[in-house]
Formats: sequence, structure tokens, C-alpha cells
Amino acid sequence: MEIKLEHVSKYYDRKILDDLSLELKDIHALGIIGESGCGKSTLLRLLAGMEKPEKGSVWVNGTLLQGKAVKEYQKEISYVFQKHNLFPHLSVKENIVLILNKIKKMPRPEAEQKAETMLKKVRLEAEMDKKPDAVSGGQAQRASIARALATDPQMIFLDEPTAALDPLLTGEVLRVIQELKGSGKDFIFVTHELKFLKNFADYILFMDQGKIVEKGSVECLDAPQTERLKNFVEGEL
Repeated sequence: MEIKLEHVSKYYDRKILDDLSLELKDIHALGIIGESGCGKSTLLRLLAGMEKPEKGSVWVNGTLLQGKAVKEYQKEISYVFQKHNLFPHLSVKENIVLILNKIKKMPRPEAEQKAETMLKKVRLEAEMDKKPDAVSGGQAQRASIARALATDPQMIFLDEPTAALDPLLTGEVLRVIQELKGSGKDFIFVTHELKFLKNFADYILFMDQGKIVEKGSVECLDAPQTERLKNFVEGEL
């Protein structure tokens, strides 16, 4: 994938992203890291076309994310949130069937078969008929990953997918994500799981106070060029 930021700034009650400029090519798994409040999740949402910058422009794979182009772009991506965001009144399987039927206009028999295939992929075939509140947090998050995969997106965005989980459940979700490596899809994700990051990402952005302070291959985690990244890595590992 290719990403280009040109003087991107974003404000809420304060400046969240501060004049970001960046150009990346031939990246397949981009990890965004940094302390809470540094702007990493906001950047992720901008790259997914879910928010607009106050200033500057965002390009992904040659598409300028503005106007009608955003809606077309979002047909080719999926997003996994910190919490599973499954509909509580539907079974795990029906959550996926609904998305396939509404977004992809897939006939119900085909959608059901696809949902079952995706749930088997994340080892949830035994839970597919249960409601989200009847499965563990880790299982629900794996179901949300299956839902994201079901639409066959070109890119998958993950916003700290294990942040809301008990530490004992984190590993099962990370294993499922790790198994997606080499699937031909591109990933952009925010995480605090640096050991996972080293095995999954091919490029990272380290953010602090709304700026990209350091960027490079995952090897930079072992040899930080800035004191801020060094302190962050030491605090997380």
C-alpha cells in the first residue's frame, strides 16, 4: 500500500495531529504506536476515511480521501475497533450474515456459508449460534475479525484490538491476527503489544504529542534514535 500525508492537522478541544507529512510505499503492515493521547487512533481514523483533517490532505493508494471518493474507498476496507461492536440481539454468525447481505448484497444462503467459513478460520465454529454476551471477550473480538475478513477487503484497520480484553484473552486474539500475515491483505493498526508488532509489522510510526517522532522498519524498536521512543519501548516491554 501507499500512504501520503500532506501537512495534516486535526483539532478537537486541542491540536491532536500537528502538521503531519509522510510518504510511504510498498508497505503491507503498518503499526502506529505511542502513549495514550498522542494522536495515533485519530490518524488511523483519518487513514480509514472516518474523519476529515482540518488542514492538509490524506492519500491512500493514490486516492485522495475527500468527497465521494471516500465512500468508494471504504467499500474496500474493514475496521476492527477496541470493542467488538457486534449487534447484541444477533448471533455471532448472524452478525456476519447481516454485513454480507447489506453491504455486499450477497444472497442469504451464500452469506451463511461465507460466515461459517470465516468463523472456522478464527476457530469459532462452536460458538457461531451464540449471542455476543454468551461468549468470552476474546471470542467476541475474534468474531469481529471474522466479520472484517468476510467482506474480502483490500485493507484492514485495527484500533488496539486487544485493549478492552483481559490479559489472559489477549493472546488468542493476537494469534488470529498473526495468522492473517501473508493473506495478501494490507494492515494498518494501533497497538501497545510491541512483541506482536515486531513479528507482524514491516514499518512503524512512533507518535508523540500529535507528531510523528520516529519512523522506520520494526528494527528501530531495538535501536531507537530518539530518547522518547527509547523510553516508550522500555516502558512497554
